[in-house]
Amino acid sequence: MNARIDTSALSHLSNHHLDALEEETIFILREVAAAFERPTLLFSGGKDSLVMLRCAEKAFGAGRIPYPLLMIDTGHNFQEVTDFRDLRAKELGAELIVRSVEDSMARGTVRLAHPGESRNVHQSVTLLEAIEEFRFDALIGGARRDEEKARAKERIFSHRDSFGQWQPKAQRPELWTLFNTRLAPGEHFRVFPISNWTELDVWQYIDRENIALPSIYYTHQREVVDRRGLLVPVTPLTPPKDGEEVVVRDVRFRTVGDITCTCPVESLAATAGEIVIETLAADVSERGATRMDDKTSDASMEKRKKDGYF
Repeated sequence: MNARIDTSALSHLSNHHLDALEEETIFILREVAAAFERPTLLFSGGKDSLVMLRCAEKAFGAGRIPYPLLMIDTGHNFQEVTDFRDLRAKELGAELIVRSVEDSMARGTVRLAHPGESRNVHQSVTLLEAIEEFRFDALIGGARRDEEKARAKERIFSHRDSFGQWQPKAQRPELWTLFNTRLAPGEHFRVFPISNWTELDVWQYIDRENIALPSIYYTHQREVVDRRGLLVPVTPLTPPKDGEEVVVRDVRFRTVGDITCTCPVESLAATAGEIVIETLAADVSERGATRMDDKTSDASMEKRKKDGYF
């Protein structure tokens, strides 16, 4: 498969709306810096956090981001992504805090049901421990409303109680871009500056701003197996099951997370512009097309969020 994707339609695709989205994101990032004492920006090295990082550079100036970057590491992340995370943090001169699910396991606060269990859901425990350790009062995340139905319920300033839990029926109104940032002791906010962006907006912005990304976001060849309609990457953590056929496909990752629950999609897109064209034709959200952990039930994401997940 060597056919290139026709990108001629890009010349007819407007991206003027990106200015308004960028302006809103910059406003929110500045609002967090002004309203909270100990905020942090959740930074995985993935595309959404890199878009936020570019907006933060514009909001405060290169090398002047006023809050640290925080990564909750499952220990099962793609090496290309963690290497890129470290590189960008170093380039920016930003403080990077990494807290590991494996450390929580060593403390006994995380216990796996079996060695092969995905650690993705257990990030909530490690995240809440990091919040307590550093007394963070606002955590800036890259979640978007178009990703998943539970995230569509989320406010931009999402209040969390003293247990770190999200109560969807107790969220505060956000009229006329006015945010109630009042906190009781022990509470915090999760803040989502790109809530109103879509996957297409993100890729148009990456294309416009020429934002560098980890290589696995673009087409590459990888061994995979077809499992429940998903292409599962063949790795030591996700070996093929009996009877499954291992094939080599041209793939890319639409979203990147824990290896044990993140799948690529077939693609020949080698540039952000080519991904824009593919995204225009997509009829399944990126999480719906690539995340095994969201397929356990219709309410799986909402349950995780109530327990403190991102």
